[in-house]
Amino acid sequence: MSSGPYRVMTIVVAMLLSCPWLGAAATDLGRANTQARQLIQKTMKERRIPGLQIAVVKDGKVVLSESYGLANVENRLPATRTTLFPLNSATKSFTGVAMMQLAEAGLVDLDAPVSRYLDDLPEAWRAVRVRQLLAHTSGLPDILDEQGLIGGGTESNAWKLVYQRPVQAAVGERFEYNQVNYALLARIIARQSQMPYERYLSQHQFAIVGMPSTQFGDSYDLVPGAATIYSYFPRKTDDPGSAERLSHWFYDMPPSLWAGGGIQTTADEVAHWIVALSDGRLINAASLRGMWTPEKLSSGADGSWSAGWPVLGTAANPQRAGIGGARAAFIVYPDDRLAVIVLTNLVGANPERFIAQIAALYQPTQRAAAR
Repeated sequence: MSSGPYRVMTIVVAMLLSCPWLGAAATDLGRANTQARQLIQKTMKERRIPGLQIAVVKDGKVVLSESYGLANVENRLPATRTTLFPLNSATKSFTGVAMMQLAEAGLVDLDAPVSRYLDDLPEAWRAVRVRQLLAHTSGLPDILDEQGLIGGGTESNAWKLVYQRPVQAAVGERFEYNQVNYALLARIIARQSQMPYERYLSQHQFAIVGMPSTQFGDSYDLVPGAATIYSYFPRKTDDPGSAERLSHWFYDMPPSLWAGGGIQTTADEVAHWIVALSDGRLINAASLRGMWTPEKLSSGADGSWSAGWPVLGTAANPQRAGIGGARAAFIVYPDDRLAVIVLTNLVGANPERFIAQIAALYQPTQRAAAR
């Protein structure tokens, strides 16, 4: 008769063989992972994506985490699981979690006017509620335009100009996306926590989850291990219809706007953050539900965002997302305990448009929704 570790192994194998559903579940997961790999490689080829990371979370576990292609095309540097990709506006989901944490701690009232926490705001801004900043229903003017900071000058000058601009809409009237909302949230976080925004996230999210590589910056910062960002441009600038070429894409994200778009990280670390979010290590279940509840407009209709998260899907198939820079996205399917994260280094890759196909491989309800 076998004894010691050999006997234990025999018992474990016998138990697995006596539970055929375990083998079936492993087979289904293996098949889904194989199909996801095939789909990603096909999509990269079709969309001409240089480098990509994917991670899939199912039932509280990271079941797939891989990288493909090149982090830097000209030097033929491969993308790896540790390559850092910018989240850009998907950073707002992390800011939403930070605000829920402060609300749980009694340091912020989401229904309070921002003037409770911030001084010297224009009179027209003072009645905006904190939750309306999170959901982009504040109606405030934006500090950015198509060229970058308004006025084309310094950050301080841009703030002087935006303070003088009229509001875009009445408070709560409609969804109006802009970066001022999250710059103000960063100020609130810093004031109420008594530490800079980036340090707060580092201590209260990254350290708790285990995100040692995650940091802040933009394409002008020297970030070790960061992917180079690309876009396709016409070869002749005066002829938009001419053949395209792959070129560098540069973006500027000053520290005051980091709460809206400053994180650089990996798909694997975002996956672990989503696991921690779902199992209550970052905020409690009631806060999570509140964070994912669409903000109401003054008309009573649901807005396009909840607290830091774009609202996707339907009431029967809810989805909450982080989407940034037309190159990074993660979508959470709460009812299915499923999440898919795809980070790329190509502006225009728009992974939010093909994540549904990946999700459909892992969950029957998503397969039905994708048809």
